[in-house]
Amino acid sequence: MRWNPKVALVAGAVITFTTLTACSGDDDPGGEASEPAATAEEVTLQLAHSYAETQPQHRCGAQVIADEVAAADVGLTVEIFPGSQLGGDADRIASVVSGDIDMDIQGASALGAVYTPISVLDAAYAFDDSDHLAQFFSDEASDELLTGFEEETGVHTLGAWSAGMRQFTANKPIRSPEDLDGLRMRFPASPQFLMNAEALGAQATEVAYEELFLALQQGTVDGQENPIVNIDASNLEEVQDFISMSSHQANSNLVIIGGDSWGQLSAEQQDALQSAVDTAMEQVPGCVDDDEQAKLAEWQETGAMEMVDDVDVEAFRTQADAYLRENFTPEQLTVYEAIRATSE
Repeated sequence: MRWNPKVALVAGAVITFTTLTACSGDDDPGGEASEPAATAEEVTLQLAHSYAETQPQHRCGAQVIADEVAAADVGLTVEIFPGSQLGGDADRIASVVSGDIDMDIQGASALGAVYTPISVLDAAYAFDDSDHLAQFFSDEASDELLTGFEEETGVHTLGAWSAGMRQFTANKPIRSPEDLDGLRMRFPASPQFLMNAEALGAQATEVAYEELFLALQQGTVDGQENPIVNIDASNLEEVQDFISMSSHQANSNLVIIGGDSWGQLSAEQQDALQSAVDTAMEQVPGCVDDDEQAKLAEWQETGAMEMVDDVDVEAFRTQADAYLRENFTPEQLTVYEAIRATSE
């Protein structure tokens, strides 16, 4: 799938947020569209993300972007800062909006802190699978959402991919919503993830990702949900017995760039950066799938974690859909229905 850059060039004025969710700054976030720089100058862009260098989001995503840009030889360099070196998700999106960080790879829920409708991309069962997410972003159905995000924040979206479907882990199988009864399940603290927990029938407990292993080891929480590549990166098979293949959410990654950073690039540099992101978008899903299959086979061979593949996905999906349709705001529901309309 090739990314189709349909969104207009980013606004020249960038809003400066004094807090993550309620901010003061430029009264005209729409502004006039930034024109690309007339001539190419040597430019270095920071690209931040929260992943380990061993994960596909870095190897096949961020690193591919940097390598492809270097190969284009247009006076542009992308310098990567992995592993939350430039701050956690909440800090980084504020920094991209304010112009302190050039580029970031972010999940939709984190972006929802500055533009609520985009968090719907992380809604439970909004996407059927990773291919469905790719289809949505290559379809005109995504235009309104990304245009609204850019107009509100001054941040330009270069592309998006899924880092795999999120699965449940616990020390018991989870085959139906009823199996979540009485389990303290760790969910990220963002509003959309907590809404997902309610929609799926889970008792959500908020624990920072960096503290998750210890929380599971000490019994502070009974289980959690994450894509397989994240479960592996955190060695959760050491403290969880079962992985239940609920595939309840496509783990989103959006590649974003601040308005001033995008506007300073020449047209040639913009094209090179967009092409590099396109290439990464093609490679990440395959890398994620390869990593997932290898890890599942390893767990099965070693007995480190037992795979539960007879989850009643339809029961979870039906329950989640009813809950979300009842509890979304009209604006959120519009995004959700646009996503579902692209399901094959």
